[in-house]
Parts: sequence; structure tokens; C-alpha cells
Amino acid sequence: MNLQYFDYKYSFPLESGESLPGFRLAYTTRGTLNSDQSNVVWVCHALTGNADAGDWWGGMVGPGKYFDPEPTAKSGDFIVCANVIGSCYGSTGPLSVNLTTGQPFYHDFPMVTIRDIVAALDLLRQELGIEKIHTCIGGSVGGEQAVEWAILQPNLIDNLVVIAASAIASPWSIAFNEAQRMAIEADPSWTERRDDAGLAGMKAARAMAMISYRNYDTYGFTQALDNNEQLDNYKSAGYQRYQGEKLADRFNSFTYWALSKVMDSHNVGRNRGSIPNALGQVKARTLVVGIRSDLLFPPLEQQFLARHIPDAAYEEIDSLYGHDGFLIEFRPLTGIIRKWMASAASADGVPVLNSLKTSSQPVK
Repeated sequence: MNLQYFDYKYSFPLESGESLPGFRLAYTTRGTLNSDQSNVVWVCHALTGNADAGDWWGGMVGPGKYFDPEPTAKSGDFIVCANVIGSCYGSTGPLSVNLTTGQPFYHDFPMVTIRDIVAALDLLRQELGIEKIHTCIGGSVGGEQAVEWAILQPNLIDNLVVIAASAIASPWSIAFNEAQRMAIEADPSWTERRDDAGLAGMKAARAMAMISYRNYDTYGFTQALDNNEQLDNYKSAGYQRYQGEKLADRFNSFTYWALSKVMDSHNVGRNRGSIPNALGQVKARTLVVGIRSDLLFPPLEQQFLARHIPDAAYEEIDSLYGHDGFLIEFRPLTGIIRKWMASAASADGVPVLNSLKTSSQPVK
């Protein structure tokens, strides 16, 4: 597995009306593409992920895992993962040099949407000569990319697996993201055009984000008091600072800002009449998975997806870890996917939609 690069050397129009003067995508492949291209697995990464799915999703991707590139397993999967536009792991992002000006973009990086990201991924797919994706899978922002791709290219994907994602960014998630951007703005260095501008603000932003990724029970279990005499130096306080520092070691505030805006942009119904109309265009056999303890993308959002994607199957998993459960709970997730894949051999070949809760749906 080697990091490779796809360079698109033409003007790339964006949904916002702006454009990029070309772009680069960093990507990895694992395994060998078979002769009939029936073994392609495309993994879409979440907010701060990179092009190596085995790095951040080692419980699901790699030798001996469900998505296994080794030829002894299911003939071997050909696994593709690309770092998205706007990120900082080899793809074009805010710290990249703007080919028009010869200087880094920094604050001038144009607004990018989920739909733009998917359009770029599809250009990479064409460059690789892939005409059919057996399974496209993603969690969180990665799941949003997978849904958008299945709408843009209805005949491309055979099996679509969407985990802890939504059809539209909720006011709740947008509010979390705006609070994080306010933290970055409050850093006096944010206005400066240098790579580490706004880094202290981003640490605070990441600490905010962790609260939405986990939940009350997660902190109660993992960050409990050391003793009943404590007045300071609480585990949960130290954990928040640790998470901010950890991200600062591998990320930058410009990318964090840009990708939080990407999250806000997600709306499969934009310029398609309505969200149900857009979801109704999906032809892929679809599995939607929710996490009961997810505060950021609560299960009602996945239930909505499953109701409106034709013949979609829906499952939920329990997890102590809230939204982050999609990265952690690989055993139950593997079990659900394996069972669903096996159900393709059922008499009618169509998965049955599990009964869903009747809680209020995200909209419109």
C-alpha cells in the first residue's frame, strides 16, 4: 500500500460558483483489481481522516478484516480510499499553493461542498478505469459522500453502506461547527497568513467537537473522578486538552475550518426538488446503520435515509462511544454488514426494511 496522487490539471468548477485551478487527490489502493472489476470497495473517510483506511479504520480494513485485500479472502478486495479536497493529507487544501497566485490559499481557499468532493472522487475513479463499485462505504461525513455519490451516479455502486450519517446537515450539527469556528476566530493569530495560524483556537474547537462525538455516559465511564477529594486536575478536563493537542500535531486550523463548512453544506435535496426525491434516485442496494447513543447524527437521521432510499435496510448498534462508535465498534458493524451481504442471496434478492421508530424526521 503506497500513497499515490491524482493530478487534475484543468479548472474545476465548484457548487459555490468559484473554481479551483486544478487539484490533487492523494489516494491509496490495497489488493488487486480483478478482471471483471467485481471486487472494488471504495471507503470514504470522515472529517479528519486520511487516504489510508487501514490507518484510521484498522478494525474493518486490512488482512483478516472484513474488507480484506488478501487474495485468500473472498477472492480479495480491491480497496480504494482518497483524501478529500480541502484536507491536508496530500490532497489540495488551504495550505496548498494556489496555482493562480503562486502563494498558499490560506483564508482564500474556496468553499467546497460534499457534492464537489464527490465530483472529484468520481474523476479519480475514471482515471483508475473503474466502471463499477461493488461496495461504497462511509461513516459520518464519509457516509454523506457515499450517499451523494449514489445519487450522482445511480448505476455505479452495487452496494451502499452508510453509517451514522444524514441526508442534510441539521441545525444542531451546524451550531456545533459554528461554535468551533468561533473558537478559531477568537485566536488572535487566525488573521495571519501562516501555516500555524489559529492553532490554539483549533485546539479549543476540537475539545468542543469531542463532546458531540461522545456523550454523557462515555465521559462518566472513561473520565470518572480519581477520588472524592479532588478540587482540580480532573480527568475529563485533561482529556479535552489532550484531544486538542493531539489534533494540532497532525492538522491545521484552515483545513478544520474548510471541512467544517463542507459538513454544513450537506443537503442531497439541493437543486433536486426535495430530499425524498433525491434519495429516491438511489439504485444501489443500501444498508443504513445508526448508533443509538449518537448525539451528533442521532438515529432518526439514519431512519429517515432508510425510509426514503428504495428498499434500504436499516440496523442500529449499541455503543458507549456515541458518534465515534462507527470508528470503534467494528465487531458488531462487521456482523451487521456480513449478515446483510449474505441476505442478497435471499429468495427475492431484496433486503427487508426493518421496522423503524416513528420519531420526527429531519425534513423537507
